[in-house]
Amino acid sequence: MKRRMINSLLGVVLVVVAVFCVPLALIEKQSIVSAANDRVDAEAVRVLGLVESRLAAGEPVTGEKFAAQVTEGSFVLVDIPGQPLIAAGRPVKGPTLSAAEVGASGETVTVMQSREEVDHEIGNMLLLLGVVALLAVQAAVALAVWQAKRLARPLTDLAETAERLGSGDPRPRDRRYGVPELDRIAEVLDASAERIARMLTAERRLAADASHQLRTPLTALSMRLEEITALAEEPATVREEAAIGLQQVERLTDVVQRLLTNQRDRSSPTAVSFPLDEVVKQQVEEWGPPLRDSGRRLVIEGIRGAHVTGTPGTVAQVLATLIENSLMHGAGTITLRVRRSGSSIVAEVQDEGPGVPAELGNRVFERAVSGRNSTGIGLAVARDLAEADGGRLELLSLQPPVFALFVGRSRTTG
Repeated sequence: MKRRMINSLLGVVLVVVAVFCVPLALIEKQSIVSAANDRVDAEAVRVLGLVESRLAAGEPVTGEKFAAQVTEGSFVLVDIPGQPLIAAGRPVKGPTLSAAEVGASGETVTVMQSREEVDHEIGNMLLLLGVVALLAVQAAVALAVWQAKRLARPLTDLAETAERLGSGDPRPRDRRYGVPELDRIAEVLDASAERIARMLTAERRLAADASHQLRTPLTALSMRLEEITALAEEPATVREEAAIGLQQVERLTDVVQRLLTNQRDRSSPTAVSFPLDEVVKQQVEEWGPPLRDSGRRLVIEGIRGAHVTGTPGTVAQVLATLIENSLMHGAGTITLRVRRSGSSIVAEVQDEGPGVPAELGNRVFERAVSGRNSTGIGLAVARDLAEADGGRLELLSLQPPVFALFVGRSRTTG
């Protein structure tokens, strides 16, 4: 591209120089020759005047008389009828310029000058035009090289930006070059980089959320399967445990679907009215074995028969996250308390542990924020799930730790 730009600009300059210099040289040459001819004509008129004045005064006309009055470099011939040809000055060799004037008495004066001075002046004029043309071409080449570099550098940067985007580096460069077309391309690439960065962040977030949120259902399902294996000789118990295992599979499927839905669209799905007691019962059945293994228990308090509006799987997932959080970081009895609060039903999860450090506070809902060597994802995902379902998750008390899930109360609730 650089070579094409240089050749194009150089070609334009050469055409301009040719169009400008050739006519100028012809005009200037004609002007120099015309000026020289005018000087010769003026010299002939002057000498003729001298001859006529002498003839009128009756004085003889001789070459000696004119020798001192002839301009240097001129050769004069005076032809007077009835007299010998008179010559004055040094004869001219080579090409000449000549002019002849005829007087009233028939006398003729011829003046000749060498053309060498005129040719020298023309040569100097052509040399000056050549130097000017050469300087113009050099300036054009320098300008073309500078302009080519100025335009090629942004294109190189844009190519590097596009290459970085293709290699997975979506950082925008925010560079502008003062050329509207190139700046527009840079803006489009930067906007594409930002979109790609958001997409990559969403994908990484989905992977982190899925790996964290699927851990609890998979662990519970594994426990159920172990219990089924251990109680293989009791068909009724096996059927009961298998049914619970199927519920775990359904919940696992719902978790995956919910995570994917949250990544694609933050809007809440169609809410349904359902009894909260069923979700609470599910949590008791799910967390009974791991709590017994750790020597702890889950106590249910508060109102019964509350109907809420939302998604059962989402409410179950949020409560499971809170119970798991109490199991991992808390101590003593875990209390799941259901109460009314205005137009909402509140499900509180509380334990007897040391609570949330004061320096954390509500920051426990931020990603990568953890007080006790956890991933810092669970509570953040739980809050996102609650908000996407039309509810909210809050920390009501640091010590003892009380987390509360606010869910819309159904009109069928008494």
